[in-house]
Amino acid sequence: MKMPDMEVVESAPPPNKSPWDNLYQSDQVEDTVRLLKNTIIGSKKQKQQLVEDRLHTRLVSILKDPEVSTSVKINVVHIIYSLSKNKDLTLNYLSDQDTIKLLIEGILSHDIKMREACLVTLVSIFENSQGSVDILYSEMVVLPHLLSLISCSITCCIAVCNLLVKICQSPLQQATLIEAGTLEALCKALSSPVHEAQLSALKCLALLLYKNELGCARCLTTQAEGKSLTKLVIQYTGRNYDENIELEACRVLTFMYRCEAVESERLLVYRVLPTLVRLTKPSEPVETRILAAETLAYLIEVNVEFQEIASFSNHLITTVAAFLKWEPEPKQKTSGMTRVQLNKLTAQIELEAKQAKELKKAAFHVFASLAANDEDIRKKLIETPPIVNSVVTALQDSDTELNMAAIRCLHSLSRSVQLLRTTFQDYVVWEPLMKILSSPSSKMEGVLLASSTLCNMLLDFSPSKESILDSGAVDVLCELTQRPDPALRLNGVWGLMNLSFNSEQRIKSQIMTSLGTDQVFRLLSDTEMQVVMKTLGLLRNLLSNDKSHIDQMTNQYGKQLMQAVVFILESENSQEVKEQALCMLANIADGEASKKLIMDNEDMMKKLKSYMQHFNPNLQTAAVVCIQNLIWREDEGSLDRQAKLKEIGVFNILKQLLVATEDCVLSEKVRVALQQEKPM
Repeated sequence: MKMPDMEVVESAPPPNKSPWDNLYQSDQVEDTVRLLKNTIIGSKKQKQQLVEDRLHTRLVSILKDPEVSTSVKINVVHIIYSLSKNKDLTLNYLSDQDTIKLLIEGILSHDIKMREACLVTLVSIFENSQGSVDILYSEMVVLPHLLSLISCSITCCIAVCNLLVKICQSPLQQATLIEAGTLEALCKALSSPVHEAQLSALKCLALLLYKNELGCARCLTTQAEGKSLTKLVIQYTGRNYDENIELEACRVLTFMYRCEAVESERLLVYRVLPTLVRLTKPSEPVETRILAAETLAYLIEVNVEFQEIASFSNHLITTVAAFLKWEPEPKQKTSGMTRVQLNKLTAQIELEAKQAKELKKAAFHVFASLAANDEDIRKKLIETPPIVNSVVTALQDSDTELNMAAIRCLHSLSRSVQLLRTTFQDYVVWEPLMKILSSPSSKMEGVLLASSTLCNMLLDFSPSKESILDSGAVDVLCELTQRPDPALRLNGVWGLMNLSFNSEQRIKSQIMTSLGTDQVFRLLSDTEMQVVMKTLGLLRNLLSNDKSHIDQMTNQYGKQLMQAVVFILESENSQEVKEQALCMLANIADGEASKKLIMDNEDMMKKLKSYMQHFNPNLQTAAVVCIQNLIWREDEGSLDRQAKLKEIGVFNILKQLLVATEDCVLSEKVRVALQQEKPM
C-alpha cells in the first residue's frame, strides 16, 4: 500500500560545523546515519541534542526519500526507536501523524528487517502516546496485513501482539479487530513454542475479550491450523507454564466466564480460582500480585459459591490483607549520587508509591467481592486487621481511584448488621460519603457507590442514622431523586425510605416537604419499576407507626396521597406494584380521621371490592387488610363504617372468600376481618 504523500518541514544545517551536517549530503547519509545510531543509543544527552538540533525532521525526510536504500532506512527507524524510549521526546517530537504513517508504510515493506524495526518502534511510540492509534484503522488494508505478519517471524509475532494491545482501547476497536480476524491470528500466535510470543498473544486476547460478549462467543468457535483457541488458552493455565502465562490465561477465562461463554464452572473452581489465589502470595512479584487480585475480584464478584470457596482458599483473606501493609524497602539519596542515579532512584520511589496504592486498591476490590453476600465472610473480614482501619483511611485519600475502591469495599461491608451496629460507631465513615454526594464535581461512579452505601447506613438499627440526618441527608437524597440516571433516582428514594422507617413525625414531615408532591408523582410515573416500588415503600413508611402520624400526614397531603393510589391502581403497572399501592391504602385506613378519605370516596370503595375478588391472592390480601383496618371494632365510628360496607356488599364478599380461598394468609386475614363485625 502506498501511503499518502506527506510534507515534512526540513531544517537547514546549523551554521557551525557538526558531524551530523553530512545527513544533508546524499552521498554520506548511510555512514552518518550509522554513526548517529551508535552515538545516541544509551545516551539521553545525545538524544536530547538530536531533537534540539531538529535532526529528527531530517530523519523523517530520509524515510520518505525513495532513493535511500532500505538498509539506511532500517537504521533510521532504529534511531527513532531509541528516541521513543524517552516519553517526553515521544510526546513532543515522534507522535505526529507523519512519523506514524511512515512507520506504518514500513510494516508494508517486503524487507523483513524493515517490518520488524517499524513494528517494535510503533509499539514503543504507542507505549508513551495514545493520540494517533486511529491511523491504524483508517486504511482498510493495514489491519489484515498487520495480522498476517504474526506468521512472519517470532519478532513480528510478539511485536504485532504488543501493538494490538496498544491500539485496542474501546468496544468499537475490539469489534473492528475481531472482524479483521484477530482471534484467528492470535490462535496461530498461541501455537508458537516461544514463551514471549505466547505471553504477548494471551495479553492481547485478554484485552480483546474484556466485557466483550460477542468476542467471547466467537472465541469458543475459533480455530487455526486445526487447533482450538479455547483449548490452547486452557492449556496455558497448567502449572508447567510460567506464572505470567498462567495469569494471562486465567484472565482470558475469567473474562469469558463473565460474558457467559464458559459453561464449565469446574474449570474455574479447580484451575482458574486456585491459580489466581496462589499468585497473590508474597513470593510473587508485586505487579503479578496486583493483577491476580484484580482478576480474582472480577471472577467472584457475581458468584456466591465462588466467593465462599475463595474465602477459605489458601489463606486468601490474610494474604490480601497484607497488601494493605506492604511497604517497599527504604531507599535514601546519598551525596555521592550522579544525576542519572538520582533520577533512577526517584523513578523507583515513585513506582513503589504507585504500587502501594495499586495493592490497596486491589485488596479493596477483593474484599468487596468476598463480602457482597455472605455475613460470615464479612465477619471474617471485620475481624482481620487492618482491613476496617485501612478502608476508613483510604476514604480520606486524595487518590480518586483508591477512594472508589474503598467505598466499594465499604458498600459490601455495610450490608453487615453486626458492622452497622458496632464497628461503624467507632468511625465517622459517613462523612466522606456525604462529601461525595454533596459535591457537584463528583463522578457518576462515586455518587452511585456513595449513595448505595449511605442507603445501608440509614437502616433503622444503624447508630449513624441520626448523625447522617443532621448532616443534611434529606436534601441530598431528595436531590438524587431528580437525577437523570435511574440508578441514582433509585438510591435517592431508597435512602429516603430507609430514613423514614420508624422515624419521628418531624423527620417524615421534613422528607415530604423537601421532596414535594409533584416529585412524588414524577417518581410514581418513573419508567423504572424499582423506583416506583421504593417510592410506594417510602409513602407506606410515612403513613405508619402511629395513628396520629397517619392523620397528620393525610390532613396535609390526603388528597394527593389518594390520587397517588388511584394513579397506580389504574396504571399498567405490574401486580406487585399495585399490591404496594393497596398496602399504602391500608396504612391510610389505619388512621383515625384518615379513614374518612376512603369511606367518602365511592370510586375507591368500588376498587377495593374489585381487588377483593381479584385472581391474585396477594392483591386480595392487601384489599382485605384495608377493609379490616376500616372496620376494626375498637376504633371510633366502626359501627357506622361496618353498616356502610355491609350495604355495598363487602361483608358478603368476605364470607365468600372464607369458604372459597385456599390461600392460608388470605384466609386468616378474612377470618380476622369478619371477627370485627358488631351485632346491629
